[in-house]
Amino acid sequence: MIEVDHLTKRFRSTLAVDDLSFKVREGAITGFLGPNGAGKTTTLRIVLGLVRPTSGSAQVLGHAYRALETPARQVGAVLEASSFHPGRSGRNHLRVAAAATGLPRSRVDEVLEIVGLSGDAGRRVGGYSLGMRQRLSLAAALLGDPQVFVLDEPANGLDPQGIRWLRELLQSLAGQGRTILISSHVLAEVEQIADEVVIIHRGKFVEHATTAALAARAAGGIRVRSPQADRLRTVLEQAGIKVSASDGDLLSVADTTTANVGDLAAANGIVLHELVAETSSLEQAFLELTS
Repeated sequence: MIEVDHLTKRFRSTLAVDDLSFKVREGAITGFLGPNGAGKTTTLRIVLGLVRPTSGSAQVLGHAYRALETPARQVGAVLEASSFHPGRSGRNHLRVAAAATGLPRSRVDEVLEIVGLSGDAGRRVGGYSLGMRQRLSLAAALLGDPQVFVLDEPANGLDPQGIRWLRELLQSLAGQGRTILISSHVLAEVEQIADEVVIIHRGKFVEHATTAALAARAAGGIRVRSPQADRLRTVLEQAGIKVSASDGDLLSVADTTTANVGDLAAANGIVLHELVAETSSLEQAFLELTS
């Protein structure tokens, strides 16, 4: 579990994080979202013990990161994909990381296989593409087989196949009961992968909800078309269903389901030519909450 409690961080006159609190539960992928400058990276760096908060706290597995006995075996992190020596091979980079944290050298080849870099492990990192460097960062995060993952833009540089691989990997890890906090600007991808999302804006907490609930909140209702629109409207309103707009044979209906509208129409012998639930998205909800 990750717990952020009344976290505040000031950089001189700049308030980067403002009394922020949220929890990330075990066995779930939680998206961490916010506009540029919202304080996401600062928060993640505090969680990982790289920045000291002005006040409040951030704990991983019940402890501050600096107090963990074996942090590399407990927390895997990806903050950027550029902190590599360009002249060192991918395999040697991981060997150095493994040696520094007391992990067996055999684990290096295991994680290279997991991230799909076995065939390029002997190449110098300076010749890697951005996507390959991102995979190498993920390999380093996996080295200690940790219980918690903190990932900042892990899909950056990955092609569509790589994004799908990452999604399946993280879902597999969450299925094993691990805690995953992932920051990303690609909201469509977060919507596919995250069980829950935490949204912040200007350093402040905005929302914490399941991805499905947030998307549903932004839904535009139901669109129903009928040659008997006036009669249908009367039937719906008598049933306590709000008709938010009408235009000829088209009605817009809110706070109900397509099944309910269809059942009422059928029970009253009303012909329907169209009955569609308006689509919604996490992106739409995000924009409404942070506008």
